[in-house]
Amino acid sequence: MKNLGKIFFIIFLIPHAIYAGVTASVDSKNVQLGDMVTYSIDLSGEDISRPTIYNICGNDVISTGSSTSINVINGKYQKSYVVSYKFLPKKSCTIEAIKVEIDGKTEITKPIEIVVSKTISSKDSDFSLTLSSDKKEVYVGEPFELKLQFRQKNNAEAVDSKFIAPTLKGFWVKGESKPLRKTNGEYTNTTIIYTMAPQREGKLDITSAQMRIASRSSSRDSWGGFIPNIKWKSYFSNELSIISKALPEGIKLVGDFSLEAKVQTTEVNANEALNVDIELVGDGNLEDIKSFKPYIDGVSVFDEKIVINDKKLNQKIAFVADTDFTVPAFSLKYFDLKTESVKAISTKEIKIKVNNAKPKQELNIKRDETQKPIEVKEVIKKEFDVLVLSIVFVLGLACGIIIMLLKPIRLFSKEKKLNLKDHKTLLVKLLPFKEDEEVKKIVDILENNIYSDEKKVIDKKVLKELIKKYEIT
Repeated sequence: MKNLGKIFFIIFLIPHAIYAGVTASVDSKNVQLGDMVTYSIDLSGEDISRPTIYNICGNDVISTGSSTSINVINGKYQKSYVVSYKFLPKKSCTIEAIKVEIDGKTEITKPIEIVVSKTISSKDSDFSLTLSSDKKEVYVGEPFELKLQFRQKNNAEAVDSKFIAPTLKGFWVKGESKPLRKTNGEYTNTTIIYTMAPQREGKLDITSAQMRIASRSSSRDSWGGFIPNIKWKSYFSNELSIISKALPEGIKLVGDFSLEAKVQTTEVNANEALNVDIELVGDGNLEDIKSFKPYIDGVSVFDEKIVINDKKLNQKIAFVADTDFTVPAFSLKYFDLKTESVKAISTKEIKIKVNNAKPKQELNIKRDETQKPIEVKEVIKKEFDVLVLSIVFVLGLACGIIIMLLKPIRLFSKEKKLNLKDHKTLLVKLLPFKEDEEVKKIVDILENNIYSDEKKVIDKKVLKELIKKYEIT
């Protein structure tokens, strides 16, 4: 019996002696698209430099694991490691050889080939993922809808799930709907709709979306018992290609729009702000529209940021002048999808009457025809007068410096204080600093008090701090 025990011990140690060093293996060499593969490296030796792997076959490592054991061979202790890496291969590939330092020597694993076959989806599959588009050809900037639909059988068990969205390079994502769930017979469909627009012309590819599903499974241990565990499987959607066509030269907008400019009044007082509200309504790439702010000679123009709400664009522009002026027509060119032609829309000019306007002064330059030739005596006299004036100026400057050193005096009279009750003047003074949130609140109250019957109270403390902050006089 003693010899039998020795023989058993020797037989048990033989595999470790034979495979001392490094070996690599996978749990399966033939898998379907979406199946997880576990790549394991068995390391044996006393001094082992464990490899660090982040990518296998061009795919990121999803998780890692390791186990350690100590074996006795010929009276010597030897460590043995098993390091495992889980990854999701998307196509057939070869896992390259790995170099590992063991006991001062470089050991190399053998390459392993992985064959990945496409998943054949059937109508009665537990899970499926599909992509579809309402348009196959669009113009640059033209909106279209991308529909993502996930179908799950009602009796299919899923412990956990993780959604990985498709890559949308070359597109603007203008909106994303909330998931809409609907039960149809034995299946539940979840739909998400992306509103998108191409950024450039050409063929633009939309990669597959991915849904990772975790389900319960079991395996046998070394004693023949069942061990419950979790198994992940990925389901991929189809890929899509969108053909994007170029717009006519000089045109950046595409869709169908209407443009309107509104004013509350066409008559204001001098230096009083006139607000113009610009409203653009339509179905198109509103986010590409820049400010409508115009340039008007002799008029101060202040524009606010453009606000887009669904299919409506608004911008507020304020005009301040001390003479009559005209708000110019605002125009826009775009490519009409219905007629496939370039269209132009514009508002009408708005003439503004400014009360108490300053009269325009014409600059007239007249030549004095009665000028006589300057005589030599007059030139000498003028040069003498200039010399005398220069001496007087220098003496005066010196006296002034001496007086300032002996007794400082105030050079400037007290500035006239800003009247806080003059809301119109305050509005004009504060408008240039409207980017400040506190200033904006005060400006809104001033405009309300000026243009409506409702009167709101202004926080004078905050107002004084803003006047001091921006040195408003």
